[in-house]
Amino acid sequence: MRIAGAPISWGVSEVPGWGHQLEPGRVLAEMRDLGLVATELGPQGFLPEEPGERAALLAAYDLELVGGFVPVVLHDPTYDPIPDVDRALDGLGGDDGGGLLVLAAATGLDGYDERPVLDTKGWATLLANLDMVAGRALARGHRTVLHPHVGTMVERREDVEMVLGGCGVQLCLDTGHLLVGGTDPLWLARTAARRIAHVHLKDVDAVLADWVREGRVTYTEAVGNDMYKPLGRGDIDITAIVRTLELAGYEGWYVMEQDTILRGEPDPGHGPRENVAASLAYLVEAAPRRP
Repeated sequence: MRIAGAPISWGVSEVPGWGHQLEPGRVLAEMRDLGLVATELGPQGFLPEEPGERAALLAAYDLELVGGFVPVVLHDPTYDPIPDVDRALDGLGGDDGGGLLVLAAATGLDGYDERPVLDTKGWATLLANLDMVAGRALARGHRTVLHPHVGTMVERREDVEMVLGGCGVQLCLDTGHLLVGGTDPLWLARTAARRIAHVHLKDVDAVLADWVREGRVTYTEAVGNDMYKPLGRGDIDITAIVRTLELAGYEGWYVMEQDTILRGEPDPGHGPRENVAASLAYLVEAAPRRP
């Protein structure tokens, strides 16, 4: 299977004050040792920004680049997202098609614990910008997927449906963020498989997800209380989702992308790698065998 990692599974995040941040060498070595063959970028500064230097570093760990998660403000009619998008494309490797632009519709606020409500003009701007960004990226050899994400302008099921009906951008199916936002990820896999070009896999404690939706805890608090579980240990039917996508002909990556907050440096051989290892073991069993 096409299985990659993401630095956020090791607690490495772009959010200020998120938690203890591991060094790249440890994260990349643990990815390699677990059998992962690729990674997403992680936050700015985690990996070298110069594409050649970064490629050499990843090659030293037998990894390739899948793409990068890029939050951009897309809903504000007074804000020009093009400079942000062009910088992200430059960071992905210029015009060689070397990485997927995993786009999030950022609020413009720090973190993912609150978001404004969009009016009609805001939605029109967001949808138009999604098509514009996807076209601009494609002209430079990169595909774009929109990542519905808690604390962004595309979070809830009604937001996802607006995107499906209002523009042509492809989607990143993030099993956890969809569920927390109120979208059944299996429903999305079954009804919009042709729009899904990238997958982030995480399992979820549904009680904590409900509390986030109800405003009883913040997203950050829920992550800190282990809302995300190794695959197979939460309340999402990961097996059904993977099989639905595979049987529909999905050929993209499955990224181990389980948001984690670390309180300190784990002992060697312990910490996030244990959860990723458990998820990988589950995923190998969950995957259907194609003829």
